[in-house]
Amino acid sequence: MEKYPMNLRRLRANTHIRELASDVRLSHKQFIQPIFVSETAAKSKPSDSLSQVNIESEASVLKSIEKDLTADVNKFLFFPIPEKSKDALNFDFGCKTIQAIKENFGDDIWLASDLCLCSYTSHGHCGHLNEDCTKVDNNLSVESLANYAYQIALAGADCIAPSDMMDGRIQAIRSTLDQHGLDDVSIMAYSAKFASSFYGPFRDVCDSSPDKKIKLKDRKTYQLDPANKKSALQAAWRDQEDGADILMVKPAINYLDIINELSHAVSVPLAAYHVSGEYQSIELMAQHGLMERKDGHVEVWNSIVRAGADIIISYAARKAKEWLNN
Repeated sequence: MEKYPMNLRRLRANTHIRELASDVRLSHKQFIQPIFVSETAAKSKPSDSLSQVNIESEASVLKSIEKDLTADVNKFLFFPIPEKSKDALNFDFGCKTIQAIKENFGDDIWLASDLCLCSYTSHGHCGHLNEDCTKVDNNLSVESLANYAYQIALAGADCIAPSDMMDGRIQAIRSTLDQHGLDDVSIMAYSAKFASSFYGPFRDVCDSSPDKKIKLKDRKTYQLDPANKKSALQAAWRDQEDGADILMVKPAINYLDIINELSHAVSVPLAAYHVSGEYQSIELMAQHGLMERKDGHVEVWNSIVRAGADIIISYAARKAKEWLNN
């Protein structure tokens, strides 16, 4: 009997059989939408650096979330943009905004709050610096971060998302929250956060780039080295042991190997942050007619989940239900 070549195309013949054969299942329910709120904004305004993303005012963010809820978007990662960097570390604006959001929407939404010092310090680093500004004071920074986390939790945040990359901050935050009866507040740790070149649009929006005039000009001494996979795995394992409820890999696309390896090595949910530079590259190609916007983002989302992530943080999360259903 003559043997014919295997026909794999039969499982790609139409939409219905492709859906049946797919081993990656995307749902809008696994997405988190970042939101930016500026202390100085009088109203919602488009970002110059992130297409289709607005910088909200204290009032407009409530309207934005209300609109998102009608589209079944109910999970958010909040980034406060305070009036100016202050080494005094006054967190009132961020806490007041969280309180207003949760008072308006309660359990209808899940609100995670980014936790970092970069928007509050005059030098733009994610922690306190030593006197000659040559390195981060890790232990002093952890103290401030734990205090900030406590204030955020009191304001009503459902989740604390530390993005600073200080050693020991997860254990300190978990201990502080538990000691004050806030043991229901979860921690989503930026565990494998690399010193990446793909954060530019975000830093422009938040005005959070390190000051180039001081001796410590970048964040490479505390964010992970892109060439060191073992360090990323160690950091994630440590954060899980220290009490993190969700681990995050950031950026996503250049670190799919890390996502994949961690998906087999940890027992907590794994989030991937499709960061601003990755997102904006798709947006710019779409604007120049070089890519369909929807197709570009959905392809990336498939690759992230295929690698092993459970959760996707995307600036296009509010379009996920519409795009995935169509």
